[in-house]
Amino acid sequence: MKLATIEKSDNSVHTAVLLSSDHLLDLEALKEVFPIATNIPSGMKNLLAGGSKVLADIQKCVEMVEGMQNDEQTSLVSSEILISWQKASFLPPVPDPTIILSVGMNYHAHLEEMQNAPALPHPPAFLMTHPALNGSGKPILVPPQCPDMIDFEGELCLVFGRHCHNVPESDAMDYVAGYTIANDVSARDWVAPVFKAEKPFEAISAWDRNLLGKQLPTFCPCGPVIVTKDEIADPHNLQLTLTLNGEVMQSSRTDDLIFNLPQIISYFSKWYRFSPGDIVTTGSPPGVGAGRTPPVYMKPGDLVEVEIEGIGKLSSPVSNS
Repeated sequence: MKLATIEKSDNSVHTAVLLSSDHLLDLEALKEVFPIATNIPSGMKNLLAGGSKVLADIQKCVEMVEGMQNDEQTSLVSSEILISWQKASFLPPVPDPTIILSVGMNYHAHLEEMQNAPALPHPPAFLMTHPALNGSGKPILVPPQCPDMIDFEGELCLVFGRHCHNVPESDAMDYVAGYTIANDVSARDWVAPVFKAEKPFEAISAWDRNLLGKQLPTFCPCGPVIVTKDEIADPHNLQLTLTLNGEVMQSSRTDDLIFNLPQIISYFSKWYRFSPGDIVTTGSPPGVGAGRTPPVYMKPGDLVEVEIEGIGKLSSPVSNS
């Protein structure tokens, strides 16, 4: 099942599910037509927290709509309960997570391209600000204060479906509702000072500014959908491809992860109490702009797309702010 959050013409925010016809079924608007749809909570966080019971109700709604006659489906299109994929305005699948945790330096080959940086004993990560979240199809805004080194990083993300705190690796995947895609956009202006620093506090200051370069508004495009966990047999064996203006920049499988998903969940759950809808990005494979000779950075007018096998494609135009 593929779930999305969409913005309607009246600026209201609705959850939706993708049908086999490539139409999105607006689950909020459907409540006016199907009584069973009233069992589906509003908002993606609440929907995911409902677990298998809510997903079963959604599946029943899908089957009922897909079993309709053509004229009945046409009526749903007219009332904007069915929306074509091309006409949908996507928000991040979870617009309001409590925690967005971004894991970095988590692909062996990516460390090699970043001056052969060593693998760390524990997965490094930082918290992402909510204004950085952005929906598929929405522009990445180039900041005027640091416009020249805007990099791309396609990433597989996990989304929690349950409260999760201090869990062992053996149970970690039980807390995952599904998977989505992110582009961890980064202003690379402060990467060089990290490697050039000769004193510890110089390195700390440079690294802090490097992380700030990932927090800018629109710098975390996410989506367009959450794919429920049952549809992905092995999240550690997926093809990830990022293109810039149609040219492949990143192409890797998730089997190159240094820390796998159970390790990431168990480790960070020792400190964080994750909630339904919280998002963890799991690191980016090789091919980033800063790792190339010469470097390749995004600029206004570009189109960057991240595609992950079994999940979909996250598209982002690049624009001046």
